[in-house]
Amino acid sequence: MTTPPLSPTPLGSLPPREHLRPGQTGTVLDVVIPVYNEEKDLEPCVRRLHEHLVRTFPYGFRITIADNASTDDTPRIAALLDDEMDYVTAVRLEQKGRGRALRTVWSLSEAPVLAYMDVDLSTDLNALLPLVAPLISGHSDLAIGSRLSRSARVVRGPKREFISRTYNLILRGSLAARFSDAQCGFKAIRGDVAGRLLPMVEDTGWFFDTEMLVLAERAGLRIHEVPVDWVDDPDSTVHLVRTATDDLKGVWRVGRALATGALPLDRLARPFGDDPRDRELAGVPGGLARQLVGFAVVGALSTLLYLGLYSLCRLGVGPQVANAAALLVSTLANTAANRRLTFGVRGRERAVRHQAQGLVVFAIGLALTSGSLAALDAATVSPSAGSELTVLVAANLAATVLRFLLFRAWVFPERERREAAGRAAGDGARNAGRGPTAPHDVPHAQDAQDAQDAHDRNDWSRSAR
Repeated sequence: MTTPPLSPTPLGSLPPREHLRPGQTGTVLDVVIPVYNEEKDLEPCVRRLHEHLVRTFPYGFRITIADNASTDDTPRIAALLDDEMDYVTAVRLEQKGRGRALRTVWSLSEAPVLAYMDVDLSTDLNALLPLVAPLISGHSDLAIGSRLSRSARVVRGPKREFISRTYNLILRGSLAARFSDAQCGFKAIRGDVAGRLLPMVEDTGWFFDTEMLVLAERAGLRIHEVPVDWVDDPDSTVHLVRTATDDLKGVWRVGRALATGALPLDRLARPFGDDPRDRELAGVPGGLARQLVGFAVVGALSTLLYLGLYSLCRLGVGPQVANAAALLVSTLANTAANRRLTFGVRGRERAVRHQAQGLVVFAIGLALTSGSLAALDAATVSPSAGSELTVLVAANLAATVLRFLLFRAWVFPERERREAAGRAAGDGARNAGRGPTAPHDVPHAQDAQDAQDAHDRNDWSRSAR
């Protein structure tokens, strides 16, 4: 079966998510089954999935068997299924790697919704339509099956249960992941999102899923979770120790890339123009509600940081010095956080100026808090530490209102925020002619990986013909 790839979507021009109507396109869903030496399970899996989709799925679909370098009878069985069954395609890749197989097939599929599931069909197929429905409706960008949801029904041994929960705790602690189950082999993604996101995903093995989800979440994409009924496959060929080691290496690599800003997540940061918070309403200052919430959250965290630093410094120095040092450090952090999170200013341009203006705001806060301490000292001969903290909290609350007004009107004015948004849109338009896999678009991509991707695409074309 011939499957012509979509032309690449220019950067900066992703449309709003829309509901996909029946009959709008021939193939709405492409379900990929990555396999390696699965001659025993492949045929019953494909036949069962095919029967389920024919019976229950209201849209056009395709099942793609992605054989990544099997050495047993899997390629022959896949070819027979391709010849015998409608809506089944077999693809052969000459190198191993589940991530490599998914990226190759997804990148070349024309379907607007892309999914994959493990060949053992551990997940109940009744969860497939709820998995892809939010993507078809335009509600979400990605969807994952979760075995760790409270309403999920899971049958598996204590060893795998412990490993799965430990891994997800590691993701939450190290990468601040909020999704519940990174490893469940039951996921889906919208095709337009995949075209922009997959070139950023470096892993070609089992960590591919996790890396894709972490980057999507950090970029602000919406991830829908579906509780699943899942039964462990006792004959699974996954090497747990090696897979766990590779996953931990991937966590370190992605965490370092996120910390250094090496990934161009800005191209995914906008929710494709369909976020109601982006709409202008008459009589409502743009983004005021969101800015107030963001400022309050940043301010609360900054206050905790300030109080902790003050208490620590107070052990060795006087109250005025401790106050100045704690306020200086917390103000630098507060300005940087508000710049990025509250007012949406990204990049390094004017960052030094913003910090300088933030220090002016710091001076005002210092005057208020230091004046409050001086007044406390004048009123009480030897104030307690608790009294000092109480007065400082009250003074900081008073300074917070003034700080927000200065930030909004002076440090990060509306005009400057519009200019920053315009520059970002201009950069996207200038990059539109470059393919999403250009080396300068994805700093961590390697020439060897690009060459391998091209080789995989050639394999796809030969196999599809």
